[in-house]
Amino acid sequence: MPVQAKIGPSILNADLSNLAAESQKLLDNGADYLHLDVMDGTFVPNLTFGHPMVKSLRNKIKTAFFETHMMVQNPEQWIEPMADAGVNLYTFHVEPVQDVVRVSRKVQESGMKVGLAIKPGTEVQDLEKYLSIADVVLVMTVEPGFGGQSFMADMMPKVKWLRENYPNLDIEVDGGVGPKTIHCCAEAGANMIVSGTAVVGASDQSQVIKELRDVVHSYLK
Repeated sequence: MPVQAKIGPSILNADLSNLAAESQKLLDNGADYLHLDVMDGTFVPNLTFGHPMVKSLRNKIKTAFFETHMMVQNPEQWIEPMADAGVNLYTFHVEPVQDVVRVSRKVQESGMKVGLAIKPGTEVQDLEKYLSIADVVLVMTVEPGFGGQSFMADMMPKVKWLRENYPNLDIEVDGGVGPKTIHCCAEAGANMIVSGTAVVGASDQSQVIKELRDVVHSYLK
Protein backbone atom coordinates (compact mmCIF):
# COMPACT_ATOMS: atom_id res chain seq x y z
CA MET A 1 0.00 0.00 0.00
CA PRO A 2 1.45 3.39 -0.96
CA VAL A 3 2.30 5.76 1.86
CA GLN A 4 -0.29 8.35 2.83
CA ALA A 5 0.08 12.02 3.76
CA LYS A 6 -0.54 12.42 7.49
CA ILE A 7 -0.41 15.60 9.54
CA GLY A 8 0.25 15.28 13.28
CA PRO A 9 0.23 18.49 15.30
CA SER A 10 2.55 18.62 18.28
CA ILE A 11 0.36 19.33 21.28
CA LEU A 12 3.31 20.67 23.28
CA ASN A 13 2.55 24.02 21.66
CA ALA A 14 -1.08 23.93 22.79
CA ASP A 15 -2.58 25.19 26.05
CA LEU A 16 -1.63 22.29 28.30
CA SER A 17 -4.13 23.37 30.96
CA ASN A 18 -6.90 22.74 28.43
CA LEU A 19 -5.34 19.88 26.53
CA ALA A 20 -8.34 17.67 25.78
CA ALA A 21 -10.31 20.53 24.21
CA GLU A 22 -7.25 21.80 22.32
CA SER A 23 -6.49 18.30 21.02
CA GLN A 24 -10.09 17.69 19.98
CA LYS A 25 -10.08 21.01 18.13
CA LEU A 26 -6.99 19.95 16.17
CA LEU A 27 -8.63 16.65 15.25
CA ASP A 28 -11.86 18.41 14.27
CA ASN A 29 -9.75 20.68 12.06
CA GLY A 30 -8.34 17.72 10.14
CA ALA A 31 -5.33 16.43 12.07
CA ASP A 32 -4.62 12.79 11.23
CA TYR A 33 -2.93 12.03 14.54
CA LEU A 34 -1.59 13.71 17.68
CA HIS A 35 2.16 13.91 18.34
CA LEU A 36 2.87 13.81 22.08
CA ASP A 37 6.37 14.98 23.08
CA VAL A 38 7.63 13.17 26.17
CA MET A 39 10.90 14.57 27.58
CA ASP A 40 12.65 13.28 30.69
CA GLY A 41 15.05 16.11 31.51
CA THR A 42 18.01 13.75 30.93
CA PHE A 43 18.13 12.73 27.27
CA VAL A 44 17.00 16.29 26.52
CA PRO A 45 17.16 19.24 28.92
CA ASN A 46 13.41 19.83 29.14
CA LEU A 47 10.74 18.06 31.15
CA THR A 48 7.23 17.76 29.73
CA PHE A 49 4.67 15.12 30.75
CA GLY A 50 4.35 11.38 31.16
CA HIS A 51 1.93 8.49 30.90
CA PRO A 52 -0.62 9.76 33.48
CA MET A 53 -1.36 12.79 31.30
CA VAL A 54 -1.48 10.68 28.14
CA LYS A 55 -3.92 8.30 29.83
CA SER A 56 -6.10 11.22 30.95
CA LEU A 57 -6.12 12.52 27.38
CA ARG A 58 -7.05 9.06 26.05
CA ASN A 59 -9.98 8.93 28.47
CA LYS A 60 -11.36 12.07 26.81
CA ILE A 61 -10.33 11.29 23.22
CA LYS A 62 -11.20 7.67 22.60
CA THR A 63 -10.34 6.91 19.00
CA ALA A 64 -7.64 9.29 17.72
CA PHE A 65 -4.21 7.95 16.80
CA PHE A 66 -1.63 8.90 19.46
CA GLU A 67 2.10 8.95 18.78
CA THR A 68 4.42 9.46 21.73
CA HIS A 69 7.82 10.85 20.79
CA MET A 70 9.96 9.50 23.62
CA MET A 71 12.87 11.88 24.13
CA VAL A 72 14.04 9.84 27.10
CA GLN A 73 17.23 8.12 28.24
CA ASN A 74 15.56 4.77 28.93
CA PRO A 75 12.66 4.22 26.54
CA GLU A 76 12.24 0.60 27.62
CA GLN A 77 11.08 1.79 31.05
CA TRP A 78 7.99 3.50 29.65
CA ILE A 79 6.74 0.93 27.13
CA GLU A 80 4.14 -0.75 29.35
CA PRO A 81 2.87 2.47 30.98
CA MET A 82 2.40 4.11 27.57
CA ALA A 83 0.71 1.03 26.11
CA ASP A 84 -1.63 1.05 29.10
CA ALA A 85 -2.25 4.77 28.49
CA GLY A 86 -3.58 3.98 25.00
CA VAL A 87 -0.65 4.99 22.80
CA ASN A 88 -0.69 3.68 19.22
CA LEU A 89 2.82 4.52 17.99
CA TYR A 90 5.81 4.48 20.35
CA THR A 91 8.62 6.47 18.75
CA PHE A 92 11.92 6.35 20.63
CA HIS A 93 15.41 7.64 19.98
CA VAL A 94 17.98 5.05 19.04
CA GLU A 95 20.93 7.06 20.40
CA PRO A 96 20.74 6.01 24.08
CA VAL A 97 19.54 2.44 23.42
CA GLN A 98 21.92 -0.54 23.61
CA ASP A 99 19.62 -3.09 21.94
CA VAL A 100 17.22 -1.38 19.54
CA VAL A 101 15.76 -4.67 18.26
CA ARG A 102 14.90 -5.90 21.75
CA VAL A 103 13.22 -2.62 22.72
CA SER A 104 11.34 -2.58 19.39
CA ARG A 105 10.08 -6.14 20.00
CA LYS A 106 8.87 -5.15 23.45
CA VAL A 107 6.98 -2.24 21.88
CA GLN A 108 5.37 -4.62 19.39
CA GLU A 109 4.51 -7.14 22.10
CA SER A 110 2.76 -4.39 24.05
CA GLY A 111 0.48 -3.79 21.05
CA MET A 112 2.01 -0.54 19.78
CA LYS A 113 3.66 0.33 16.47
CA VAL A 114 7.40 1.03 16.46
CA GLY A 115 8.88 4.41 15.57
CA LEU A 116 12.65 4.96 15.45
CA ALA A 117 13.89 8.54 15.84
CA ILE A 118 17.28 10.09 15.09
CA LYS A 119 18.74 13.41 16.18
CA PRO A 120 20.38 15.71 13.61
CA GLY A 121 23.87 14.42 14.46
CA THR A 122 22.97 10.75 13.87
CA GLU A 123 23.65 9.19 10.48
CA VAL A 124 20.54 7.78 8.83
CA GLN A 125 22.50 4.69 7.77
CA ASP A 126 22.81 3.83 11.48
CA LEU A 127 19.14 2.81 11.26
CA GLU A 128 19.50 0.49 8.30
CA LYS A 129 19.84 -2.72 10.31
CA TYR A 130 16.65 -1.92 12.24
CA LEU A 131 14.31 -0.85 9.43
CA SER A 132 12.74 -4.28 9.01
CA ILE A 133 11.17 -3.87 12.45
CA ALA A 134 10.24 -0.16 12.19
CA ASP A 135 6.80 1.12 11.20
CA VAL A 136 7.95 4.75 11.14
CA VAL A 137 11.27 6.58 11.03
CA LEU A 138 11.38 10.07 12.52
CA VAL A 139 14.08 12.39 11.18
CA MET A 140 14.48 15.33 13.55
CA THR A 141 14.86 18.64 11.71
CA VAL A 142 15.85 20.49 14.88
CA GLU A 143 17.81 19.43 17.95
CA PRO A 144 15.22 17.72 20.20
CA GLY A 145 14.33 19.30 23.50
CA PHE A 146 14.60 22.96 22.56
CA GLY A 147 11.67 25.02 21.27
CA GLY A 148 11.74 27.74 18.65
CA GLN A 149 14.64 26.50 16.56
CA SER A 150 14.99 27.01 12.84
CA PHE A 151 14.28 24.17 10.43
CA MET A 152 17.45 22.33 9.36
CA ALA A 153 17.16 21.83 5.60
CA ASP A 154 20.44 19.89 5.63
CA MET A 155 18.53 16.95 7.17
CA MET A 156 16.64 16.40 3.90
CA PRO A 157 19.27 14.09 2.36
CA LYS A 158 18.44 11.63 5.18
CA VAL A 159 14.78 11.72 4.20
CA LYS A 160 15.65 11.37 0.53
CA TRP A 161 17.90 8.36 1.21
CA LEU A 162 15.16 6.66 3.21
CA ARG A 163 12.51 7.28 0.55
CA GLU A 164 14.74 6.06 -2.27
CA ASN A 165 15.70 2.88 -0.42
CA TYR A 166 12.42 2.21 1.42
CA PRO A 167 9.59 3.46 -0.81
CA ASN A 168 6.83 2.08 1.44
CA LEU A 169 8.21 3.36 4.75
CA ASP A 170 6.38 6.01 6.76
CA ILE A 171 8.93 8.83 7.09
CA GLU A 172 8.22 11.54 9.63
CA VAL A 173 9.83 14.95 10.07
CA ASP A 174 9.64 17.07 13.21
CA GLY A 175 11.02 20.50 13.99
CA GLY A 176 10.37 23.87 12.41
CA VAL A 177 7.96 22.38 9.85
CA GLY A 178 5.20 24.62 8.53
CA PRO A 179 3.93 26.16 5.29
CA LYS A 180 7.33 27.74 4.55
CA THR A 181 9.30 24.49 4.89
CA ILE A 182 6.79 21.83 3.85
CA HIS A 183 7.81 21.77 0.17
CA CYS A 184 11.38 20.93 1.14
CA CYS A 185 10.18 18.03 3.34
CA ALA A 186 7.65 16.68 0.87
CA GLU A 187 10.01 16.85 -2.07
CA ALA A 188 12.58 14.82 -0.11
CA GLY A 189 9.93 12.16 0.57
CA ALA A 190 8.48 12.81 4.03
CA ASN A 191 4.84 11.77 4.36
CA MET A 192 4.21 12.16 8.10
CA ILE A 193 4.45 15.80 9.10
CA VAL A 194 4.75 16.97 12.70
CA SER A 195 3.97 20.65 13.01
CA GLY A 196 3.79 22.63 16.22
CA THR A 197 3.33 26.37 16.29
CA ALA A 198 2.53 26.64 12.58
CA VAL A 199 -0.67 24.60 13.10
CA VAL A 200 -1.52 25.03 16.78
CA GLY A 201 -1.01 28.79 16.73
CA ALA A 202 -2.76 29.36 13.40
CA SER A 203 -5.91 31.45 13.27
CA ASP A 204 -7.29 28.90 10.78
CA GLN A 205 -5.91 25.50 11.79
CA SER A 206 -7.92 23.59 9.21
CA GLN A 207 -6.52 25.69 6.36
CA VAL A 208 -2.91 25.14 7.46
CA ILE A 209 -3.44 21.39 7.95
CA LYS A 210 -5.05 21.17 4.50
CA GLU A 211 -2.19 23.14 2.94
CA LEU A 212 0.44 20.85 4.50
CA ARG A 213 -1.43 17.72 3.42
CA ASP A 214 -2.01 19.01 -0.13
CA VAL A 215 1.69 19.73 -0.60
CA VAL A 216 2.67 16.24 0.61
CA HIS A 217 0.01 14.70 -1.66
CA SER A 218 1.39 16.59 -4.65
CA TYR A 219 4.80 14.93 -4.20
CA LEU A 220 3.45 11.46 -3.40
CA LYS A 221 1.71 11.18 -6.75
